[in-house]
Amino acid sequence: MLNFQSTPEPISRLIEEFNKLPGIGPKSAARLTYYLLRMPEGDARALAEAVLAVKENVMLCSVCQNITVADPCSICNNTQRDHSITCIVEEPLDILAIERTRKYSGVYHVLHGVISPADGIGPDDLKIKELLTRIQNDDVKEIILATNPNLEGEATAMYIQRLIAPLGIRVTRLARGLPAGGDLEYADEITLTRALEGRQEF
Repeated sequence: MLNFQSTPEPISRLIEEFNKLPGIGPKSAARLTYYLLRMPEGDARALAEAVLAVKENVMLCSVCQNITVADPCSICNNTQRDHSITCIVEEPLDILAIERTRKYSGVYHVLHGVISPADGIGPDDLKIKELLTRIQNDDVKEIILATNPNLEGEATAMYIQRLIAPLGIRVTRLARGLPAGGDLEYADEITLTRALEGRQEF
């Protein structure tokens, strides 16, 4: 841990705030802070305003729980998409990855995480209740489970499958074109396309 005792308070405070971000350690936080100090004031203000705009204007879609600036989001509002197929993903970034394939025309549901007892995350911490409400209210014929192929993703998929199975809805899982232990957002378009096209009954 870096020692910030001799550092002016505004600088040490900014380093601490950067350090709270995922993947940013104390040294990276200090580098970012000192980079901002050298940045022109106009650029620094633009960055601060962009952060505030995200917090003030971005919300969760009331239908799919994706991040959006309008409710419902543009995907849920699109009448050209197949609303009878819902692809369940862990995070909003996963939607971007699947959309890059241009092979999926259904809609989505974002869980905002996975079941992980080690991290204190249970089913009630995810957007699963919203999913069940949506399924009961909409004419959903197929659920595609597109959680990441790791221990937590598989456990979450199995939990959701057990909840949905009694409803008589087809439940599929992305094919094993995805590498075990990998994250969906880092998969290339060809791998994701094959995984979508080769999905199987769960």
